[in-house]
Amino acid sequence: MKQRTLIIAEAGVNHNGDMELARKLIDVAAEAGADLVKFQTFNSNRLVTHTAKKADYQTKSTDSNESQHDMLRQLELTPEMHNELIAHCASRNIGFFSTGFDIASVDLLVSLGQNQFKIPSGEITNLPYLRHIGQLGKPVILSTGMATLGDIEAAIEILEQAGTSRAHLTLLHCTTEYPTPMAEVNLRAMQSIHSAFGVPVGYSDHTQGFEVAIAAVALGATIIEKHFTLDRNLPGPDHQASLEPHELKVMVTAIRSIEVALGDGIKRLTPGEAKNKSVARKSLVASRSIKAGELFSTENVTAKRPGTGISPMRWDEVMGRRARRDFAVDELIEE
Repeated sequence: MKQRTLIIAEAGVNHNGDMELARKLIDVAAEAGADLVKFQTFNSNRLVTHTAKKADYQTKSTDSNESQHDMLRQLELTPEMHNELIAHCASRNIGFFSTGFDIASVDLLVSLGQNQFKIPSGEITNLPYLRHIGQLGKPVILSTGMATLGDIEAAIEILEQAGTSRAHLTLLHCTTEYPTPMAEVNLRAMQSIHSAFGVPVGYSDHTQGFEVAIAAVALGATIIEKHFTLDRNLPGPDHQASLEPHELKVMVTAIRSIEVALGDGIKRLTPGEAKNKSVARKSLVASRSIKAGELFSTENVTAKRPGTGISPMRWDEVMGRRARRDFAVDELIEE
C-alpha cells in the first residue's frame, strides 16, 4: 500500500496581507482535507533590493509600476500574525507550515516551534542559508525549480555537511513558472531525481488545474504542494495560478483515491473478481448434440460462458476422448 501523501495547501501570499483572508484560507484548506496549510515568512528588506524587478507573471497580475520590494512589503507576516495563524490552524485541526526565505525568518519559525523546513527553489544556490537550515538537523523539503542535477547535488552536500541526514530529506520536482505550461512540466524528471539521489520525492505544482498533481502521486510523489486561493480574480501575484476552494477539495479527494487504487503491487484475485470469475470466464460445452462414445473434437466442442466447468486451457487434454454419456447443445462437458 502506498504511504499517505503529505498534501500541502500552499496559501503562500494569497492572503494579500489581510488576516481575515488568511484565516479563511486556513478554513478552506482544513475543509478540503489537506494535511498542512503553508504560508511564506520573509522580510522584504532582507529578501530583495529596492530596485529588483518583478517576474513577468507578477507584473501581469499586480501594479506594473511598483518594484518587487514594494509588492512583497505589503505581503509580510509579522510574528504576531504568525501566532494568530498558528492558533487558528490548531482550532481547525490542520498543521501550520511556512517557508522562511532568509535566515532570520527561519529562526523565527524555529522559535515558533516549526520542526520541518521548506527550502524554496530560489534558495537552492544560497550557501549560507542552506548551511543554516542544515545545522538544525530537522526534516527538510527541498524544492528544485530552475535547478540542474548538479545544483541539487551541491545543495544536498551542504545540508549533509551542516548536519542534516539525507534520510531527513525530500526533494520536490518543480517548474518555476506561473502557471507552468504542460510542455514544461517534465514530470518524469521527478523519477530521475529519485533515481539520482535515492531520497523520497514529491511535486510542487504550478500548473493550472490539478491533473498533474494527481499524476505525480501515481508516479510516486510522497508530497504534493499546490497553491490555492479563495478567488482567482483577487489582486496579487499568485492567485491566477492557484486552485479555488472546490478544486482543492476535489484534488485532495482524488489523491486519496489514487493512494488506495495503487495498492501493494501484488497481482492477485480480488474479492470483487472472485464473484465474477465464473460469470466472465468460459468452459468447454457441446457445440452440437453428442452421443455417448463419440470422440470430442473441434466439430462438437466449443468454449462458452459460464466458467463453472472444464477450463478451455485443458482443450488439448479433452480432444480425442470419448464421451461417457450423451450431451445436449450448450451442456457443460464432463470428463
